[in-house]
Amino acid sequence: MVTSQSMPHGPWDVEYFKANGLYFHLVEVTEIAPGSARVHVKDRGEMLMFGSYSYLGLIGHPAINAAAHAAIEAFGTGTNGVRLLAGTLPLHNELEASIAAFKGAEAAIAFASGYIANISTIAALLDRHDTVICDKLDHASIVDGCLLSGAKMVRFRHNDLEQLEERLEKADARHRKMVIVDGVYSMDGDIADLPGIKALCTQHDALLMVDEAHSLGVLGATGTGIEEHFGLPADTIDIKMGTFSKAIPSVGGFVAGSAEMVTALKHKARGFIYSAALPPASAAASIAGLQVIREEPERVRSLQHTFGHFLTTLKAAGFDVLSSQAAIAPIICGTPELATRLMMHCVDHGVFVQAILPPVVPAGLARLRATVTANHTIEDIDHAVDVMTAGARKLGIL
Repeated sequence: MVTSQSMPHGPWDVEYFKANGLYFHLVEVTEIAPGSARVHVKDRGEMLMFGSYSYLGLIGHPAINAAAHAAIEAFGTGTNGVRLLAGTLPLHNELEASIAAFKGAEAAIAFASGYIANISTIAALLDRHDTVICDKLDHASIVDGCLLSGAKMVRFRHNDLEQLEERLEKADARHRKMVIVDGVYSMDGDIADLPGIKALCTQHDALLMVDEAHSLGVLGATGTGIEEHFGLPADTIDIKMGTFSKAIPSVGGFVAGSAEMVTALKHKARGFIYSAALPPASAAASIAGLQVIREEPERVRSLQHTFGHFLTTLKAAGFDVLSSQAAIAPIICGTPELATRLMMHCVDHGVFVQAILPPVVPAGLARLRATVTANHTIEDIDHAVDVMTAGARKLGIL
């Protein structure tokens, strides 16, 4: 029997996990059923997917597929290079206009990935004289961007407005201050306190940047994100970051905001200047994805309803799901061994879900990270929770 004491200190001692039958990463998904609630996995067959970022179930949507095909027919599979030189197509300009309209901003800039969007934007807007203040649970790309910028980086306890205020009061008032938070936190599923954070930023003359990778398509009555969720004006957030690889089934990242800022980023952000332009099919798929979200708001309602049932059912079974509110449920197991063993129990019973271990999450909070999509049925949810509950009882988690 493997004990928690014999577990490796880091999460990626690959041979250890493979030797103990606890490795379920880099698996081949060989087929995605329409709507993405079910997938086929190499050597395992059909599985019920609870690890997908396709929150609105748009993978394979006919309008999005058709747009991608049409873009390939018109422009091929690549571009002539970087956007600033020969790589800008009409599709790129149309995509940026679509993002700006969707997010209620003056302008937008598209990047090759969400990671590149964050590190490039933060590094371009801040320098060593400035102060950047981050939530302790901010995404790794935000942390990397802050380090790359050279700015003084300070952090505050997760969603702790009192400590955020202390950090703002201590920041050098002679130079720029920027607060950066996630809209929906990718490992906990809870939502940033945008009204409170914005009030503090206004009071202390600080810029506000929000990473909406996991809130676009998820929050708000029509899926436009965290401002809509809280009923706040579209100019509440100064720097709006998001991705095209989650609710939108494509690839890339974006930043939206003032026209002045976007122009500056297009001529200063190294990840934009030195990265190849988005492929035509990806740009077209993203444009179509934004349009589908607008035209099919019932998908957003379905996601929110289904996820609410998921949380309620998990809590009724006795699981600790922290303060999750949107699309992502952290199912706390405690030790890495318990989390990986519960993961494998689910996998063996046809439920695709993965374990998240320290240092990605704090010690003692190893978990399953389960995501819900608009195309999960109530029956899918109930079955998955039954499988999780049986495994958790067998392992002594419940």
